[in-house]
Amino acid sequence: MKQISSRWTFFNKRVFPTLWFGFLAFFLISTIFAATSGRTVPVLAWLVPIFMAGFGYILMKNLVLDLADEVWDAGSELVVKNKGREQRVALSDIANVSYSVLTNPQRVTLTLRRPTSFGNKITFAPPITWMPFAKSPIIEDLIRRTDVARGTPR
Repeated sequence: MKQISSRWTFFNKRVFPTLWFGFLAFFLISTIFAATSGRTVPVLAWLVPIFMAGFGYILMKNLVLDLADEVWDAGSELVVKNKGREQRVALSDIANVSYSVLTNPQRVTLTLRRPTSFGNKITFAPPITWMPFAKSPIIEDLIRRTDVARGTPR
């Protein structure tokens, strides 16, 4: 089997949000200590970390936290691992492969003919390419093979 999802998914889903919200919590706690020690604290010192936490949560929820942990290519099927669960998806059960190169991280969304334990859509981050906005040859090959498996070659 060959991994077709990014190796950075763990960092993007687990480490970066911890660092992001940890920094904001540290900033907010520092502001609280400054306020309790009698210093004048500007209103923005309270609002900015709260706004950044809300904005960061919305972005991460929609762009990062819904990504599958790992996706492996096993020939005629994909093995999807997420949150300790594993699901096998035949290429012929994939109705559509949507690929977005203009997001960070890039996203591949598999729309399935039949719902799985992960739902009727599976989203993952493809391996990082060194050319910005370039399409991944791995995902292009997956799209071609999915079309062939469905009987609708390009």
